[in-house]
Amino acid sequence: MTPEILITQRYIELLKSFPPRPITYEEELLATQKVIDSLIDKGELTPDEQDYLNVLGSLVHEYEEKHNTIRDIYGVDLLQALIAEFDLRQKDLIPIFKTESIVSQVLSGQRKLTVRHIAGLAEFFHISPAAFFES
Repeated sequence: MTPEILITQRYIELLKSFPPRPITYEEELLATQKVIDSLIDKGELTPDEQDYLNVLGSLVHEYEEKHNTIRDIYGVDLLQALIAEFDLRQKDLIPIFKTESIVSQVLSGQRKLTVRHIAGLAEFFHISPAAFFES
């Protein structure tokens, strides 16, 4: 037998062990993810295993594109998400807002973000000021 046949046989074995199919519901997603995790945990993969992993990954990606829509966030919602993501406190933003009470008012919706606030936040978080506006 040549190495090409052995590689092909291994790929066929992988296909038989968990035949890839389009994912249509959560349980199939979880089962597919379990196989993906077991391959990743294995460490270094053979070319056949890598190809098989790519096929499964494509199926997961396709499912997630169809079923896991993430809403766009902007303005105060974006600011709140960034504060949580970077584990910040209101007082960490005083250099941008001048006082903690202004930070609190903005976060509670009692006060709107100003152009100066948005410019400062964009620089602070290293993102485009456009991220704070609804697209």
